[in-house]
Amino acid sequence: MPADVPAKPAQDFGSRVELALSATNQLFNARNSPRYVAQVLQGVNAVATKLDRTTRPFTGVQPGELKLRVDGVNLEQPLPDTAAALEELEALYLRDAIYFHDAKYAAHLNCPVVIPALVGEAVLSAVNSSMDTWDQSAGATMIERRLIDWAAERLQLGPAADGIFTSGGSQSNFQALLIARNHAAAELRQNAEAGGTTALRLPALLDRMRIFTSADSHFSIRKSASMLGLGYDAVVSVPCDSGHRMDSTALASALAEAHDAGLVPMAVVATAGTTDFGAVDPLAECAALARAYGAWFHIDAAYGGGLMVSGAYRHLLDGTGLADSVTVDFHKTFFQPVSSSALLLREASMLGHVTYYADYLNPESAARAEIPNQVDKSIQTTRRFDALKLWLTLRIMGADAVGALFDEAIDLAARVGEVLAEDPDFELAAKPQLSTLVFRYRPLLADASRLQEDTADILNQAIRSAVFASGKAVVAGTTVAGRHYLKFTLLNAEATLEDIVEIINLLRTTGEKLLPDVLAANSDASTAGVRA
Repeated sequence: MPADVPAKPAQDFGSRVELALSATNQLFNARNSPRYVAQVLQGVNAVATKLDRTTRPFTGVQPGELKLRVDGVNLEQPLPDTAAALEELEALYLRDAIYFHDAKYAAHLNCPVVIPALVGEAVLSAVNSSMDTWDQSAGATMIERRLIDWAAERLQLGPAADGIFTSGGSQSNFQALLIARNHAAAELRQNAEAGGTTALRLPALLDRMRIFTSADSHFSIRKSASMLGLGYDAVVSVPCDSGHRMDSTALASALAEAHDAGLVPMAVVATAGTTDFGAVDPLAECAALARAYGAWFHIDAAYGGGLMVSGAYRHLLDGTGLADSVTVDFHKTFFQPVSSSALLLREASMLGHVTYYADYLNPESAARAEIPNQVDKSIQTTRRFDALKLWLTLRIMGADAVGALFDEAIDLAARVGEVLAEDPDFELAAKPQLSTLVFRYRPLLADASRLQEDTADILNQAIRSAVFASGKAVVAGTTVAGRHYLKFTLLNAEATLEDIVEIINLLRTTGEKLLPDVLAANSDASTAGVRA
């Protein structure tokens, strides 16, 4: 035991029994249901009260300050009751949380959440079903399966489709590429056996496999390649066109080059809604090229998946029915609490590439008896019943209402794009496609010249940091062709154009204040370089 942790005094038998009896009062069961209701309501009221009193998305607290507060808590000494614990939590978490419901939050793909999903969260947490086996989840299994069928139908994946809920887009992409890898390996072994060659073990097959995806695709594609034993360099980065969509001509060339070099095109990954630009790759063209080279075709629609319920922009997802697999994050554009994602596959049999039978959990005999154990399809074992949140959302609000929320965000982004394009102080990197905007503050100087690129890089990073520290707004940042930009991600259907214009003006005034110091620092650095 570390020296700074005091040793607990020994407890006699009687005190241990008394403590255990007291602890049973906190177990969720029929006897304690009144206590459960009272304590959960205290928590709900604490959050609701905080929301009523919150006027900005962030307090601007610094990491060091918050760390001191949290480190000062003695976890060996419980508080007297729930009220005391919630009062402490207000100072440690609720006060300084980043509130995505606020109209001045415009940073990442975090959505304000709908109330029916919060009802689902409360129910699923209390019942605590584990989605691995039928004898732990029963009705939850059937609800999840029905939602998978519903999503697959919306994506036009066909009657043989299936899938599984996951923790998020990164895991969905990983499982899709794991299946693609195992599928490619199985075909290579089959070809080897047909040619009279001894089938090789998996490690000997990996070196030739390649994944093709756009330069703007999500980092989880490269990370998955590394975790699957392929290495980062197994991912072939395909250039994008001027609209930040994967260039299908460049993809064709890359596939042909790999094939001619004796490599195996394992998968083509298209993106329906890139993180920065919301770009949707040419899905049908990518699908045709993948088929021509026998590659698995995966669509990462973690962001753009919400288009499946859109009333105005559904056509942007045309081509999903050609995919072998599709990732959808419901906790992005379906306004669900984290976490809620799914991997959908056109052929249910492909899930067999991740199936493993354990006699103590999901024996093969259960599969033969058609007992629906969801762990047969998942790379997770214990798994939450996150599907319930989406189920209650659809049953209470309906899919069209969810789509209307996303449509509002897309429409708002278009209007903000027009404002930025007309503002001489800002440069818009590209016309918005979904609900993101990439831009930077680069004003005209007194001599009518535009602020230099290097100076603009430093200034925009400083603007973002200063605005975040103020707590008045939260915006994101990214790089385009090596240059630093700011980014809005708009997912709040209640945010107005006036709200976002206020953020733009805050960015402008912050930039104006910081510019003299940035220019002076650059001048000093240049002078020092000359002297050196």
